[in-house]
Amino acid sequence: MNNVVVVLVEPAGPLNIGSVARLCANFNVDELRLVAPRCDHLSEPSLQMAVHGRSMLHTAKLYPNLLSAIGDCRRSVASCGRIDHGTIPLHTPTDALTWLLAKPTPAQPQPGPIAVVFGREDRGLSNDELRLCQRVLTLHSGSDYPSLNLSHSVGIVLHDLARLGTSLNPPQTADPTPDMAWPDPAAAPALTDLLDDATDLLLEAGFLLQHTAHARMGKVRDLLQRATVRKEEVALIRGMVRQLRWAIRAHRP
Repeated sequence: MNNVVVVLVEPAGPLNIGSVARLCANFNVDELRLVAPRCDHLSEPSLQMAVHGRSMLHTAKLYPNLLSAIGDCRRSVASCGRIDHGTIPLHTPTDALTWLLAKPTPAQPQPGPIAVVFGREDRGLSNDELRLCQRVLTLHSGSDYPSLNLSHSVGIVLHDLARLGTSLNPPQTADPTPDMAWPDPAAAPALTDLLDDATDLLLEAGFLLQHTAHARMGKVRDLLQRATVRKEEVALIRGMVRQLRWAIRAHRP
């Protein structure tokens, strides 16, 4: 299904992992990725719940953190069921997944997969983890109890992804449709490296303070994600940061 990978961050329940593996097989997902799982994903309960999706468990890849898990992905969408997501914009499933499925421009033939990311059963994804993904979606659950079971959330998202990917007449949204070419954003590691560089420079220049730097740079990441900043643009800005650092140090008495 369009080179899709499912990423679970610190899953704790073997039954949930097995159910997600079965869903991945149901919807022809290419790969299951597990970030620091808190249980044995190959335990007997997981394998029993996976049924004919056991191969997804046996081939699942393990990662130490979310950044490494989506480092090769050309686009990523995270799912959020929390109400305390701060200023991070939330998209409808249709808008976010339509954007996820959009083709890159011919000038950006990036072969990497696209990812849908899901958080912990008890507390979801942190705001820092949500910000690593270029879009964040929220499901249309009730406001009194918005958080869904992990495997249920995965099932809903994969169903919508398959529906949008096979529809002959995809819905009109503010974002491009899957048949339209649209530049891919910079990969998460490249954007993170840029922001780390910029943070160091702005601390050195006195623009940032240690106790507020993380929050303020989070807002900068939000801005760059909304702009869908591209790889070459990240390289340009990072070059500017490095030149400014050189200039500051070269003229320091």
